[in-house]
Amino acid sequence: MDFLQIALVLILALIIAIPMGKYIALSFSLEETKLDRVFGQVEKIIYKLSGINPINMNWKQYAKALLISNLVMFAICYLIVRLQGFLPFNPNNIGAMEELLSFNTVASFLTNTNLQHYSGETGLSYFSQMTVITYLMMTTPATGLAFCMAFIRGVTGQMSLGNFYVDLVRSLTRILIPASLVVGLLLVGQGVPQTLDGTVTATTLEGEEQQIARGPVASLESIKHLGTNGGGFFGVNAAHPFENPTPFSNILHILSMLFIPTSIVFAFAYIAKKRKLGWILTGTMGVIFLALLTTIYVNESNGNPALSEIGLTQEEGSMEGKEVRFGIAQSALFTTVTTAATTGSVNNMHDTLTPLGGFVPLVLMMFNNIFGGEGVGFVNIIMYAILAVFIAGLMVGRTPEFLGRKIEAKEMKLIAITILIHPLIILVPSAIALATEMGSSAISNPGFHGISQVVYEFTSSAANNGSGFEGLGDNTPFWNIATGLVMLFGRYFSMIALLAVAASLIVKKPVPETIGTIKTDNSTFLVFLVATVIIVGALTFFPVLALGPIAEALTL
Repeated sequence: MDFLQIALVLILALIIAIPMGKYIALSFSLEETKLDRVFGQVEKIIYKLSGINPINMNWKQYAKALLISNLVMFAICYLIVRLQGFLPFNPNNIGAMEELLSFNTVASFLTNTNLQHYSGETGLSYFSQMTVITYLMMTTPATGLAFCMAFIRGVTGQMSLGNFYVDLVRSLTRILIPASLVVGLLLVGQGVPQTLDGTVTATTLEGEEQQIARGPVASLESIKHLGTNGGGFFGVNAAHPFENPTPFSNILHILSMLFIPTSIVFAFAYIAKKRKLGWILTGTMGVIFLALLTTIYVNESNGNPALSEIGLTQEEGSMEGKEVRFGIAQSALFTTVTTAATTGSVNNMHDTLTPLGGFVPLVLMMFNNIFGGEGVGFVNIIMYAILAVFIAGLMVGRTPEFLGRKIEAKEMKLIAITILIHPLIILVPSAIALATEMGSSAISNPGFHGISQVVYEFTSSAANNGSGFEGLGDNTPFWNIATGLVMLFGRYFSMIALLAVAASLIVKKPVPETIGTIKTDNSTFLVFLVATVIIVGALTFFPVLALGPIAEALTL
């Protein structure tokens, strides 16, 4: 029955993704479509009020617009959380957030990471939750979508990369805002609060007073998952009954997380007019996703080996840190989806997973290309596809081509830099943290699990995921500064490098396909691409995984 539940949810996600992919492709078309008749007038008003000139940009202009707009958002949001004690909609009288924690929080939500070193219900006022958190949850996935569409236009040889501001507005008006309204209403129907009233005082069965936090939760929750954000209104995130009250709301959260990342693959296929390649890319990500989902499900179902050795039966599996109402199946699926889609939301505590169960979210974030966040994961799998074509071309003695364009030294240098940045900003800070008191003092469980806690925190930051092994005491100056910088590096370095790749490919003349052209739309390429992702990931991260979750599993 558990397996059937998982299968039905994944099949439903795939069924939704196919038409949604076509809708996304039409939404970002450089030519006029029927959607312009629906949204065009509203968007023109926004352009006029904002002073946007909707002309096409080159890659440097596109990157500049992206970076400047994000810098302005950072400055405004930082001021709000620092001044929230003096601002309205603060019925619980929450004071200003501390300076370094403010830097980490705003950097986190600006980069679509949503790593939280604070507890939502006590760290932020309603005004901050709405004007900083919910606002950035809208604009940062829109930034990712805009970047992704520019990259797709480049690799498919469209007439231009487009205009960043136009793509940003379309992401909001045509996709994120309408979808969040629908999901928000569904969540309210399931019992998720949506109110500006303050904390409620209730009396427990024992006669004690209890403070029950509430607020504008549903509006935040909808974009939290649709935008692959992950930051919760409450400290325990989607394990809180006000964020995730029912099994149906849990499935709705899972489908929302997969909604756009799975659809972008089909949007690419429509734009490139390569339907088979779309299925090959989906199959590649699906094979790795299902293998890791099976790993976590089996390990959590079998229970904790240490408890089994002392004779304790675990008929329901390893339920430590999990909600009884969700059980192993929905907890395992949620964990796999939230780290595959780099959302970071949690409905169970990852720190309490079995060692090989905790291995799964770590690996998914290290790969950072299995569906991934809003557009970014797809761009990464295309990057690996180009790498696979390049390696295959070297093996058979041909100049590699992708979508009819030659892959040469310039593109491969940029891709190599992008691939190397990810492990660099994970492993170097992890080594510093483990070697120094200011980093290692945050570890709550010394030994192999402590290594996993540290590596997980930096992996989550670099992958712009935001989930954590929450046993780590991370609200310290070291962790706030270190993870804040890693989140910024992980977001913007790769964006700039891959926009340059797209700009390089868009100006190349397409070359005709010959008998020697490496096919990218067959099962052989699927196997080769899966192998490339796994081998590159294994060579990069296996040593640290061996010191963390693998070593811990072998000691139980």
